[in-house]
Amino acid sequence: MGLIGRPGIFTQVRHGNQGRFILGSQSGTLEKMARDLETDLKTLRTVLTYAQNRDFQRAGALAEQTLASGFEHPMLLNVVATRLEQEGKFEESLRLLERAVSIAPGDVGARNALSLCLQRLDRPADALYHVDELLKKHPDLGFAHANKGNALIALGSLGRARQSHLRALELEPGNLAATAALASIATQRGEHGEARRWAEQALIASPGFPDAVMSLAAAELASGATPQAETLLHRLIVDSRAGPSDRARATGLLGDVLDAAGRHAEAFDAYTTCNEALRQIHRRFASGTSMLAYTRALTAAMGNISPPDWVSKAAPDATSADALGHVFLLGFPRSGTTLLEVVLDGHPQVASIEEHELLTDGVLQFMREPLNLEPLLRADESQLGALRAAYWDGVRKTGTDIAGKVFVDKHPLNTLKLPLIARLFPHAKVLFACRDPRDVVLSCFRRRFKMNPAMYELLTLPGAAEFYDAVMSFADQLQPLLGLDWRIVRYESLVADLAQETRAICEFLRLEWVAGMDDFATRVQAREHATPSTAQLARGLDRSGIGQWKHYGAPLQPILPVLRRWVERLGYPA
Repeated sequence: MGLIGRPGIFTQVRHGNQGRFILGSQSGTLEKMARDLETDLKTLRTVLTYAQNRDFQRAGALAEQTLASGFEHPMLLNVVATRLEQEGKFEESLRLLERAVSIAPGDVGARNALSLCLQRLDRPADALYHVDELLKKHPDLGFAHANKGNALIALGSLGRARQSHLRALELEPGNLAATAALASIATQRGEHGEARRWAEQALIASPGFPDAVMSLAAAELASGATPQAETLLHRLIVDSRAGPSDRARATGLLGDVLDAAGRHAEAFDAYTTCNEALRQIHRRFASGTSMLAYTRALTAAMGNISPPDWVSKAAPDATSADALGHVFLLGFPRSGTTLLEVVLDGHPQVASIEEHELLTDGVLQFMREPLNLEPLLRADESQLGALRAAYWDGVRKTGTDIAGKVFVDKHPLNTLKLPLIARLFPHAKVLFACRDPRDVVLSCFRRRFKMNPAMYELLTLPGAAEFYDAVMSFADQLQPLLGLDWRIVRYESLVADLAQETRAICEFLRLEWVAGMDDFATRVQAREHATPSTAQLARGLDRSGIGQWKHYGAPLQPILPVLRRWVERLGYPA
């Protein structure tokens, strides 16, 4: 939910300026300076009055003048930071707020503002740290619980986010940001009835509030009321109060509505407009080495090693002593990894984890640019053992109980970390998800992911196709070299005969098949995290995505040559 760019009016409500400007929460700086304290207090009150009346130009001008006179106070820094945020200068605002917190760690307004600014900079983990610091001393601040909930949503922790927003409503009944966020959480989980109830409450309080409008539109879409959903979204897209991110997300959802109505050409135009807007909003990911370039460099680095002997001298502790087995669920986004994970998670002897970055230490040590994989190949057991320990420590920190279970680490693009996986966990099994490449690339282009450098590649069809080709080429190169126990799981086969496929997968994992693994729809709604697949899986087994690319044959024509070899290699009909 962070925004890069000038925020719309609704943004201030969503992120909350409640509690941002509080005079007297910590004003010890006044006592340390030989100044006219009464005059300074009067200035602070004037600045506060301007800020509370949303006259940020006058508040900011007076705050800047006062700071220049030598009087440094967290509220003055906060006010100037607010004006900078309105101008889209979030990094400059961040520096001021960090200074405000450093001179007054207990100042509620400054700490809250720093958390909000970090949210807008798409740094939710850092935002969460500061709001937690605030709540340690002030556990009854409703707006702080709402801000915490927003940070948790951005981190994908929907269960914890829901609890934070419910707590915010207990403390501040009618809190608009919390009400709309609860609608959004329910939407992501596919609980559209609950989403509708929260959204309608929010829209009574604030007609046109973007998150609530989109939750209501998603509920209409889920019920088949596409004309009503389309009307809601068109109104939001032209609403001058909505910010760039709001309009982009609404346009993407409009694409889903038009697709459901069979208006595929219009749907494609909507997806394209949405993605172009997201490319601008997240353009910082266009700087530096792209993930496409990194993947190609990684492939070249593997080719530079001769002989490519990646079969490790297996250490006895290569797998956690607690776990019965270890599985990496890999592939490419939108290839069916989420479906496979939630099905496996229905087995009592399986413990899974949802897209946590558990291999970061190894990547930082051995897979940074300029890429040279020779040190990883030659790493000694002391180096590898330390990285294994860090990995399992990360698993424990998630609270996942792996004792006596097969542990499934699901993260599709850990495909790019296969050299590291092979060195650290040579006895691990690999489940590699595959799906018709044309459906995969189209689905990646149509979905709205939490943005990062890899997901940025998916915002254009050519970019998505080239990235798919690069990742699959890397996996294809490595499979025969690594000595890992590897099984391909085809999405279409899984959907066509779930019971037969899960029996075969259980045999591969040396588990007894159990009834109930296919009852995943209820389980998926209760999960802590959500992916773009969650709401779809909440409806049960859905075969409508198979061959979806045929509805978009014309716009897909330019990328079909890139995908043709994978269509043939994986055995899909032309």
